[in-house]
Amino acid sequence: MQTNTNQFSWFQVPEDIKNLLILAAQNWENTSESEKYIQQALAQTGDNTDVLVAAYRFFYYKNNYSLALQTTSKLLDKIKEVEKFPDDWGQLKPILVNRKEEPQIRLYLNAYAASGLVLAKLGAIEEAKEISTRVKQIDEKNDFGSGILLDILTRPAEEDD
Repeated sequence: MQTNTNQFSWFQVPEDIKNLLILAAQNWENTSESEKYIQQALAQTGDNTDVLVAAYRFFYYKNNYSLALQTTSKLLDKIKEVEKFPDDWGQLKPILVNRKEEPQIRLYLNAYAASGLVLAKLGAIEEAKEISTRVKQIDEKNDFGSGILLDILTRPAEEDD
């Protein structure tokens, strides 16, 4: 099946990869078929940022949280390597604060916040709280949604009357 991939010109991947992603979307109702296309795109592109983001979204919306987390971790690792980020949060935080409007840093913060959401879905509440707290410290506008997630995770349980 041939698809017009020109409508996705913003997507910086070869035409055959665009076609795989379009096929995944067209076969959305058939999870095993659509996942096959996503996996092929990942296998052929390695750590392409656009494909990792598309794969994360696919796995998240298919409720495959373990693969969503794995994909987000790959994306975070890739950005960390390219940007030469330190491992220590105390050293990383000021870098993120000072550069938070740069597209690559926004993508990192988005992916980091997404990993917190997925961890919460997987039941790793303390890890999710830690990530949400970190992102919220950088994100006073709540662009990445971590403040909302943190509020949900730390909200006291409602008492029954």
